[in-house]
Amino acid sequence: MKKLFRKEMETLESYVPGKPIEDVMREFGLTRVVKLASNENPLGPSPKAVEAIKSEADHINIYPDPGMVELKAALAKKHGVTPEQILCSNGGEAAIQMVSISMLAEGDEIVVGDPSFSLYDIGAQLMGATIRRIALREDDFNYDLEAMLDAVNEKTKIFYLCNPNNPTGTIVTKDDLQMVVDRLPEDVVLFLDEAYFEFARVHQEYPDGLEILKTRPRTIVLRTFAKVSGIAGLRVGYIISDPEIITEVSKASTVFSVNRLAQKAALAALDDEEHIEKSVALARASLSRMMEYFDQRRWRYIKAAGNFIFVDVGTDTRKVFIDLQKEGVIVRPG
Repeated sequence: MKKLFRKEMETLESYVPGKPIEDVMREFGLTRVVKLASNENPLGPSPKAVEAIKSEADHINIYPDPGMVELKAALAKKHGVTPEQILCSNGGEAAIQMVSISMLAEGDEIVVGDPSFSLYDIGAQLMGATIRRIALREDDFNYDLEAMLDAVNEKTKIFYLCNPNNPTGTIVTKDDLQMVVDRLPEDVVLFLDEAYFEFARVHQEYPDGLEILKTRPRTIVLRTFAKVSGIAGLRVGYIISDPEIITEVSKASTVFSVNRLAQKAALAALDDEEHIEKSVALARASLSRMMEYFDQRRWRYIKAAGNFIFVDVGTDTRKVFIDLQKEGVIVRPG
């Protein structure tokens, strides 16, 4: 009998999302649960996005604009690029997968930090590419950029930097990123995942990937509406790159990749500066309280640049994971 599935599927890892609130409620008989496992916005969605959804609800019998012309034009204006440099997708995860599908093949390689966002690895595995995982530095959990650059060879297609890194919350500084740019071969794609950009930009040493793109065409910058805009449930992300790259990667997209309500909500949320500022302020205040508590317990943690925090609680995190669920709190075990 013919083999039904590609050989890569035999060892392909699956992405494990944060445990849903509904599952924890059912499992432990709870009526209120606080979810910290997926870095969602506790302030809720942008009020402007909610109003946009209400206004558009009567039109969901009509297919969405496949070219996302209005949304791409607004994004281009905001970021100082052209619409041809933008690809909108069903969340940042879809953009990562499209990049993998359009660029990687068996024999190609990617370089990633370990741990980092696992979908870089999954996308490469799907296409049969080789993953060069470089452990984070033990002293501060930052990327070991020297080792990552040393792992680059003639087979390397993509060099991934999640900035701030998920799950550690550390950042690659302006100087360190410039060092990477100076040393990375021009034919290697530099993928800068800036899903937490709005939270991290308050740090003076945090770089803007779009500045790198201005002089380095083989750069891809990922942003999302999921976190700071609070519309994770609608799934809207986007990448910005050189028009040629966007054209080719777009070929791996589905026809209606971002639904009608999501497009309108993202467009409304884009300039909701009040919601963005409140979301960033709430995250910083919440993280400050956590760090005070961690200091009291003398736990080791990473000073967060995003809206999440990485902490060593000094015991088996799987047990903590279950015990906290019983109290109505969902976290991510390490």
